[in-house]
Amino acid sequence: MKRIGVITSGGDSSGMNAAVRAVVKTALDQGCEVYGFLRGYTGVLNGKYSIMDSRAVSGVIQRGGTILQSARCEEFKTEAGQLKAVSNLFGLGVEGMVVIGGDGSLRGANVLAGMGMPVIGIPASIDNDIFGTDISIGADTALNVIVGAVDMIKDTASSHDRAFIIEVMGRNCGYLAAMSAIACGAEVAIIPEIGFDLGKIAERLYARFKEGRTNSIIMVAEGAMSAYEVENQLKDRIGYDIRITVLGHLQRGGSPTVFDRILASRLGRSAVEALLRGESGKMVGQVKNRIVLTDLDEVLGTCKMVDLEMIELTDILGR
Repeated sequence: MKRIGVITSGGDSSGMNAAVRAVVKTALDQGCEVYGFLRGYTGVLNGKYSIMDSRAVSGVIQRGGTILQSARCEEFKTEAGQLKAVSNLFGLGVEGMVVIGGDGSLRGANVLAGMGMPVIGIPASIDNDIFGTDISIGADTALNVIVGAVDMIKDTASSHDRAFIIEVMGRNCGYLAAMSAIACGAEVAIIPEIGFDLGKIAERLYARFKEGRTNSIIMVAEGAMSAYEVENQLKDRIGYDIRITVLGHLQRGGSPTVFDRILASRLGRSAVEALLRGESGKMVGQVKNRIVLTDLDEVLGTCKMVDLEMIELTDILGR
């Protein structure tokens, strides 16, 4: 294999650049040329790419976002678009692809693999909702951003006897809400994986208010319920004045943490090595600090849940 391609696709996450850097440097070390396609699958379809050398990834490991940029590509979801993408890749002499992204991006990777293009996926998602890895690129950085924001919000909350409802990302997975609740000392985490009773939550928070506690923090995953819906059901029931903070895309940005830089570097190197060994249709992940390969069919067909022990810990520590 003498020429491989790399894309970052879907929602950006801090650490993608570190993964691209590792892919490029590992491939160059093995005598491979690297084509970096711009804006994900859109670049593959439009033939927009750059030939990446070591200078192209110099000084990027500390940068958030992705130097290759990213985009949603509706055309690639069609059979005609997929055929065009594979034809373009073979026409350019690309012999293997590394796809860095979340669920949708890995589904695209699986399509390419099924059409004869060797592909290895790298999980990058701040939601940490991808099966086959203990943690995805970007999740640790997002957690640190959330914790920093909540720590500052608590200063205001305690100064004014307020409850803050803080909405974080997590459409199908409550990882960010649950882990940040533990790390921030929040009283409640509302996540899509488990049922919740806002009446009982209101009783718990009102009891805290009567005890003289100066504030309460409620973490809400966007996939469970919006912060505004939670406010509507809790207002005038918990004693505290309620305020809302929706962190939104703030969670995606920022310089990647040391953990994400190292994780992305390990996965980027392993993805290239897997391609060169003849592997395809698989994703590299980190499980119990070991790099493992998992078939994309299994990755995409398995729902990843927040660890039950972490959910129980969130509840115990919030009382």
